[in-house]
Amino acid sequence: MTVYPFTLHLGPLTVTGYGLMMMVAFLMGGWAIQLELRRRQLNEEFAADIVIGAVVGGLIGAKLWYVALTGASLFERGGFVWYGGFLGGAAGVLLAGARRHAPLRFTAEICAPALALGYALGRVGCFLVQDDYGIPTSLPWGMKFPDGLPATTVANLEQLHVHFPAGTDPAMVLAVHPTQIYETVLMLLVFAWLWKRRQHGHATGWLFGVYVLCAGAERFLIEFLRAKDDRVLGAFTVAQAMSVALMLLGVYLIRRWAAPEPAALRAEALAPRSPPPST
Repeated sequence: MTVYPFTLHLGPLTVTGYGLMMMVAFLMGGWAIQLELRRRQLNEEFAADIVIGAVVGGLIGAKLWYVALTGASLFERGGFVWYGGFLGGAAGVLLAGARRHAPLRFTAEICAPALALGYALGRVGCFLVQDDYGIPTSLPWGMKFPDGLPATTVANLEQLHVHFPAGTDPAMVLAVHPTQIYETVLMLLVFAWLWKRRQHGHATGWLFGVYVLCAGAERFLIEFLRAKDDRVLGAFTVAQAMSVALMLLGVYLIRRWAAPEPAALRAEALAPRSPPPST
């Protein structure tokens, strides 16, 4: 199957599939948080604060991480790294929570399912712009990206540490694993699991620990199929090192907040404002 990037031309403006799906990811994540706040009968405006913090912090963090890894220009189009976006977005969300005087654990708890949903939708954007793909495959669902970032030619894949027999045509376009779609499916399953367990009997923050563990495990496994140029210690990548750190953090948080709290963590600062008395 040969697939080409999705672009939408609106006069002088070009909208890419990546930009479109990033917007969808943030909006759907905010919607999930809003639904959870509504269920808890808390101020739904906090969802908008979280989305704004995640957008600003995430984009800045993702770009700075990419610049640090590659030495590219800060103003170069494209070039975003998920782990930088995760850390920057987390900082932005925590600042939004601090502004509302919301407990940190509570903010993390209500964001856990939304993080999985947003990541799954964001990976659709990566597929539409055709980057972050996998190594060559002969499986029926393998996809060729002749206009990918970069194109899945032998020459480009060799730059990503994929080896071919001598004499292989460097201009030949190969089918690769659509790892973006794999990640979308896996993280949608994680989202569904987390969504069904919002009323768990553990301490506040436990659900976030589960998300961190699942996100780290998913990325660790998918990296074995990714076409990457940052491999260290043989087949392992820098992202896998970060994934191991995330999994260890997730296990720690799950164990720390496994037992029910004697008294539920309260978030009075997020209570809806009462309407002023009529005169």
